[in-house]
Amino acid sequence: MKTSPTSECHGDQEALVDAFLRELSEVKLASRNTSRNYAQALQTFCQWHASHEGAFPVWKHLQRSTFRSYLRYLGREQYSRSSTQIRFSALRTFYKFLIRRGVVEQTPIKDLVLPKKRQELPTYLTLDQIQALLEAPAKVWKQRKESMDHPGSVHPYMRDSAVLETLYSCGLRISELCSLLAVDIRWDEQRVKVLGKGNKERLCPIGKPALESIRCYWESIQHPRSPQLPVFMAHPEKQTPLYPRLIQGRLKQYLAAAGLDPQLTPHKLRHSFATHLINAGADLRSVQELLGHAHLVTTQIYTHLSTDRLIKVYQESHPRA
Repeated sequence: MKTSPTSECHGDQEALVDAFLRELSEVKLASRNTSRNYAQALQTFCQWHASHEGAFPVWKHLQRSTFRSYLRYLGREQYSRSSTQIRFSALRTFYKFLIRRGVVEQTPIKDLVLPKKRQELPTYLTLDQIQALLEAPAKVWKQRKESMDHPGSVHPYMRDSAVLETLYSCGLRISELCSLLAVDIRWDEQRVKVLGKGNKERLCPIGKPALESIRCYWESIQHPRSPQLPVFMAHPEKQTPLYPRLIQGRLKQYLAAAGLDPQLTPHKLRHSFATHLINAGADLRSVQELLGHAHLVTTQIYTHLSTDRLIKVYQESHPRA
């Protein structure tokens, strides 16, 4: 069957997107989240272009005015500033790829002014709130046993207790926790090997309570401790790894049991980890390494949260306070 010039052009343009996404994951070693976000961003733009211009975009023919129109469209549709930034970051990175390939000579997005991303201070839990949350799985299980004839298995609650302890003890991203393997836990050293963004590895200290909760969880499910098995399992009998959505769903009941907002996310434990370290006097560089931040500026946002500690230090130390 003979292909029309239009469909050939469409196919060529789509192939460029596919090649870019392959390079992003296989050569640039972008994280799974980044690859997925960039793929969605390019797909959204292509769909918008097809609906407004009647065709798939031909990348070398696109003008600055096209992207201005797209920016206005995102504004009308009330996309958040953060979402708009991600979409244009994907397009900018894609055009750099096209320049390297010799498809275009320059990017039409250069110097395009985007709405500034509002810097929102991360919310965090107090030490008392953290304690209540860490105790919540045992509390929920106890209530379940007392109110039901067949409460089910204790294993998920022991797992969830270990999950919460580990998230807070190490300041992990939820994706990092889900990808932990048995071999990554260095019991004698009290450290965990973590695969972070961009497939960068780091060693995180892990506290004794977190290690003990993992040990108890493993004993309850008779974890074989094979090196390549996941630390946390969704279904122990199938040895399938835990996944973010399951953690997010179960966290809601523990937040409610602890008297906290059920809409809080697992990432708040990471925020709490960083804030509590800084409030206790940890230096910014150390916290940056523990969090796996590539840039110090990303970590600096937590310094805005330590105002109470600074005021206390000032009042106790300054002769004219």
